[in-house]
Amino acid sequence: MATPEPYRTVAGRASAEFTVQGSRFIGHLAPADTVADAEAFVDEVCAEYDDATHNVPAYRVPAGDSPSRAPGEAMLREYSSDDGEPTGSAGKPALNVLEQQEVRNVVAVVTRYYGGTNLGVGGLARAYSRAVKEGLDAAGVVEEEPHERVALTATYDDSGTVRGILESTGVEFEADYDADVTFEARVPVADADGLRDRLRSATSGRVDIE
Repeated sequence: MATPEPYRTVAGRASAEFTVQGSRFIGHLAPADTVADAEAFVDEVCAEYDDATHNVPAYRVPAGDSPSRAPGEAMLREYSSDDGEPTGSAGKPALNVLEQQEVRNVVAVVTRYYGGTNLGVGGLARAYSRAVKEGLDAAGVVEEEPHERVALTATYDDSGTVRGILESTGVEFEADYDADVTFEARVPVADADGLRDRLRSATSGRVDIE
């Protein structure tokens, strides 16, 4: 199976702010690997800026793996909302910037505090586009290797071995210690099968891998 090609995304979270005729715009950008990640960021911004006039979201993230595609090459879920602004004046212009810059696995939210002057549909579209562009500049666009999530469940006896292997490979992971120990790792697609084989070998097949 072919390895997915690298893709463009943001290096990390960032924001950019400017004012147009009294209205304050803040473009927030963040990486997001799933729809859930994107929605969580949108909710976070909306909660932090709940006094804003509008919080306009736009994102491009994998919608889920398709059997006909290599891991990490899921169809993209593209979403935007005008959040009360005139139809087509906010969400779509924000999403268009992400499309034009060919970035994915990314979420944007543009916060607006109304300044008392109506900007019109054209003025709004320019402002929302600018907020995402400047947010992208602040975040930095990078080329990322496709990753997939690997979920592991191990007994406490095997958990040290599993953690040691994950740490030695340098992958990002989280561990949850309950009746058993569960790990969720973010692994480059090209390395995922090798890591699974290594974990099974080290634990004599006792680790449960999803």
